[in-house]
Amino acid sequence: MKKLLEILQSGAAYLEKRQIEEARLNMEHLLAHVLGCRRLDIYLRFEQAVPEADLVRLRELLRRRGEGEPLQHLLGTVEFCGHEFISDHRALIPRPETETLVELILKKFALPPARVLDMATGSGCIGLSLAKAWPQSEVVLADISEDALDLARMNASRLKLNTKFTRSDLFEKITGSFDVIVANLPYIPTAEISTLSPEVKRDPHLALDGGPDGLRIVERFLLAAPGYLNAGALIALEVGHDQGAPVANRCTELGYKHAVTAPDLAGIHRFVFATAPPKAVVLDDLQPVNEVTAIAA
Repeated sequence: MKKLLEILQSGAAYLEKRQIEEARLNMEHLLAHVLGCRRLDIYLRFEQAVPEADLVRLRELLRRRGEGEPLQHLLGTVEFCGHEFISDHRALIPRPETETLVELILKKFALPPARVLDMATGSGCIGLSLAKAWPQSEVVLADISEDALDLARMNASRLKLNTKFTRSDLFEKITGSFDVIVANLPYIPTAEISTLSPEVKRDPHLALDGGPDGLRIVERFLLAAPGYLNAGALIALEVGHDQGAPVANRCTELGYKHAVTAPDLAGIHRFVFATAPPKAVVLDDLQPVNEVTAIAA
């Protein structure tokens, strides 16, 4: 039987040849997953022999990772804001930069808000993390995809949270008003999707495609959201790396107050915050001069 260190080194080399970023780290995660231990425990077991049955499982996982299947899908879970979420093909993989969005939202409230809406919730990582931090708040998770909502329900059950779920195309089936509406909407321009990494292409197309300029769905959201915001309520958005300033400007044009951007840990201003217009008027029927390019103009 081969020893653990030899397997770790050969597996990392295999992934490097297939241009997998952070090949050794990926191999450590896969090996720990197969052995049922923590990743750091591997370093205490380098001389341990690995049974052939475990090697068979590991080879299959390595093959799939080498073909571009996301590590999180192979492991089945991902950590987000200190909680473990199920991650699979039904929704976007929760990403580290989005943890910063949750942290920024939490810092904006001295007291928990009464009602929170997580629009386009996907796996539920944003809304459920907020629900965990604000157990007294009513948190609603909405998505157009029933598959995504099923995944979010599974994650809510794992976290023992009693949240509400609504299948809705943006605000189509949403009722009532909220103190916070957070959304990580599709924002990738249609033409750029073919250029994405193999891992990102495994995410649902519906969760990626933001239309010709990437901001068509964001525009629809901004037009409709005021009708669902309480006075002084907050909207919080995650957008693309070059979309923060245009989206904040569009918020101001539509009457939102205090529109600002905030950076992620890499310094990219991908988060937009704004408060409700003085009068929450439904703007859904207003048509921009050019619906597709209104934000980017």
